[in-house]
Amino acid sequence: MAQSMKHERRSRQQPPSSGRPPMVKLIPQDREAIRQALLDYQQRLRACFQRREQRHWSAVYLCGQLSNLERKTIEPIVLGLIGPDPNAVRAVQEFIGQGHWSSARLIHLHQDLVAESLGDRQGVVIVDGSGFPKQGHHSAGVARQYCGTLGKIANCQEGVFLVYSSQHGYTFLNGRLYLPEDWFDTEHRQRWQACGIPDEIQFQTEPALALNMVQELVTRDRLPFQWVTCDEHFGQNPAFLDGIDALGKWYLAEVPSNTRSWLRTPDIEPAGRGPLGRPRLYPRVKLSAPHAHEMREFVAQLPPAAWQRFTIHEGSKGPLVAEFAFLRVTTVRDQLPGTRTWAIFRRSVSTPPELKFYLSNAPVTCSHQGLAQMTGERWPIETTFEEAKGEVGMDHYETRTWCGWHHHMAQTFLAHHFLMCIRLQLKKIARTDHGPGPLISRRSARRRRLHSRHTEHYRLSTTA
Repeated sequence: MAQSMKHERRSRQQPPSSGRPPMVKLIPQDREAIRQALLDYQQRLRACFQRREQRHWSAVYLCGQLSNLERKTIEPIVLGLIGPDPNAVRAVQEFIGQGHWSSARLIHLHQDLVAESLGDRQGVVIVDGSGFPKQGHHSAGVARQYCGTLGKIANCQEGVFLVYSSQHGYTFLNGRLYLPEDWFDTEHRQRWQACGIPDEIQFQTEPALALNMVQELVTRDRLPFQWVTCDEHFGQNPAFLDGIDALGKWYLAEVPSNTRSWLRTPDIEPAGRGPLGRPRLYPRVKLSAPHAHEMREFVAQLPPAAWQRFTIHEGSKGPLVAEFAFLRVTTVRDQLPGTRTWAIFRRSVSTPPELKFYLSNAPVTCSHQGLAQMTGERWPIETTFEEAKGEVGMDHYETRTWCGWHHHMAQTFLAHHFLMCIRLQLKKIARTDHGPGPLISRRSARRRRLHSRHTEHYRLSTTA
């Protein structure tokens, strides 16, 4: 107990692990309200764990991620919140690395909590990947591949993530570990056993993993959203875009400059006997039809009057402004015409101008201003990763197993969401003239007392 109090006093004198100073000055009443809010939050998670020990270690891990520890791996968490207890270290390692609890069930509950706190009919689901540099070759899915964190090819794990953004805030929704195709050869089978990779796992590209997660959101139908946005790594994948369209959602996807489409839908010659030669086995575009053009070719043909200036959003450094042009085009799918979509061209007002290209299946009635603003709706993804890695130790994990990675990420999503809820409550308090008040509605005093018996010694310490 004395060691825990000593750590708390020391942590209050240090900045958060992100290095960013606290955004608000907390009074003792606020700190106590945050502790009680965390207890209430943990109560919501109890149904996801069958055993009391699992609930206990989940709470320990969550408190560790929310603490001011510089390194938020298991040993520092246990040492900082419980003390030098090797048995506790092993118990938390087992809980994360091999624990028999469902990360999918916890994420479903997490998504329900996100719907309660941030849900909005105009919500946006943002798709992106993130790399986690690793030493050695023993972690699940580790390989030499492009690591966005480092901006180069490196030895790393790669995850695919969904982030939710609305007018209320932003946080993670889900994440999957990408298993490179090399991991499905015979040489890697021994690693599958060591990493606990389920036998039923099949190779899926990153866009396929992302599409599966969006499909789950639509099937569960708990979280309101209309838009899905992504960068060109996902936008250049036709199956991903067509899959989003089939779900009845609107995508706005950045695409490479060489993405081809037709300004007008070309005529098709069906399969069958032609006037000369052997019968055609497949339909084809008529030989007399115009060729599909690349996005950069369309830009070169646009007259100056086609460009309009829009404010994308109001940033901390002032409004973000860019020039836009819009066309209706027909996409290319297996050399045949696909659906009619928006082609959106965004040009910065800087010198030299930076060009970006987008496709969207939004209705033809969608306003140009709405489309322009949607091109700027991906900013929360970078902020969310920055906060998760800087504040709650998203990239501090040391587990090597398949389920360990997904367990850690599920707990990370909860930690980030809890911080977002506290931020929203503090903003509400700051807008009132009645002084500090309770941050989140509390449950009964009896329930808090019962739960606090197991959490008294690792309560969250908050920087004042």
